[in-house]
Amino acid sequence: MNDNYQTLILGGGLSGLTVAHKLRLNHPQHKFLIIEKSDRAGGVISSNNDQGFISEKGPHGFLDNCAESKSILRETGLDKECIKAPLIDFVRYVYLNGRLNLIPQTPRKILMAPLIPWHAKLRVLADLWKAPLKGEPTVAKWAQYRFGPALLPYLDAVYTGTYAGDFNKLTIDSVMPGVRALEKEHGSVIRGLITSMKAKKKRGGSGKKLTMPAMTSFPKGMERLSEKLSESLVVGRDILFNSAATGIKRQDKEWIISTSETTYKAKNIVLCLPINACLRLLGPIAADLPEKDVPETRISTVVFGFTDDVTIPPGFGFLTPEVEKRFTLGSLFSSNMFPGRAPEGHVVFETLVGGRRHPERLELDDEKLTEEALTDVRDILGIKEKPVYSTLLRPSGSIPQLERNYPALLSWKENFVEENKGLHLCGFGWGGIGLNDMMKSATMVAEELISSRQSKQETEVKGVYF
Repeated sequence: MNDNYQTLILGGGLSGLTVAHKLRLNHPQHKFLIIEKSDRAGGVISSNNDQGFISEKGPHGFLDNCAESKSILRETGLDKECIKAPLIDFVRYVYLNGRLNLIPQTPRKILMAPLIPWHAKLRVLADLWKAPLKGEPTVAKWAQYRFGPALLPYLDAVYTGTYAGDFNKLTIDSVMPGVRALEKEHGSVIRGLITSMKAKKKRGGSGKKLTMPAMTSFPKGMERLSEKLSESLVVGRDILFNSAATGIKRQDKEWIISTSETTYKAKNIVLCLPINACLRLLGPIAADLPEKDVPETRISTVVFGFTDDVTIPPGFGFLTPEVEKRFTLGSLFSSNMFPGRAPEGHVVFETLVGGRRHPERLELDDEKLTEEALTDVRDILGIKEKPVYSTLLRPSGSIPQLERNYPALLSWKENFVEENKGLHLCGFGWGGIGLNDMMKSATMVAEELISSRQSKQETEVKGVYF
């Protein structure tokens, strides 16, 4: 048994690496060990560089509107390496009614755009008189009730792009708790937003030009983030690979972690694991666990490279709502977003398949799945040429789906952590699925470890971006 550690960190993905980074930066004497079951750090972050085409098996980037993420970039020097694609400069599309519909970048332009008829735009104002729905309504049910049916295909596209999810199953309390809180407090989302803006104005937050965040990545892909965060970690001293935790227990005011090889003990443990892996590990010591797992989904990415004789539309890419009955979920125009994603004289885009609604499509063999995706996207984009490059990326990880009973699980988590001193939970699916969510919650955990004071994350109103 090894008892020389103050903190054991289970999981060497972005959350675990962030906790370790913050501990080393702010408390160099704090001795920790990361226990990682795979042979690499980074978790779901994984870039693919093949024949000069750069693509992502996992997340494609993160928005630069999170203070914790920006701090990490500054602290590691990655702020001098990162590349950005500002949302206000790049258009997005929703494929609807058999064509690509451009989504303007500002609220005023969105209001004036012919995306929905004027009577449907006026229907949105009914939100001012609609009492909040009770229970845990799905996103689709909630949005139709508050704003009318015309917005549903666009909202479907948003949650397809964010969660690869089904907005008939995702719940509004789970995915937009800040907006739901405004609705409940003020009786209307619009009224709540107006009140929030007035409060911000009183605090001196007015007078600023409307800005939008930028998508952030790195010249060789997102893997640079995990590479940088892990470069100072010494294997065998700070991090162990191919070592999976098999059990947890508390004994004599210390936590004991069992692996297939040995056991470790420490005052603190941080479970930086995907939510379902975390729940499986906690099951034996958490008798009141409200959910044994949350639904998950997977997507695969088909990467297509063409010579630049093929013109792809300007902007980030497009998303496809379910009503269109297409094979793919949408495409990211990678070579538009970030320079150097394709060899000179070429373009590349990444097409997404599967998701919560269509997991059966991922059962197709590589050749058939690629063929179906190519047929679909060539029809949507009007491309007649054949690609000069293609590859299919099947990520090993799954995307947690924040559906019914998820808020109750978060509430349980807060109580469980409070009752079990020295135990901390963060990771993929706890409080969100974005990279910013993980860096934010992991930063809070690191601060708690250093200060020995538990902090509480405030519910924020997140922007909706296509």
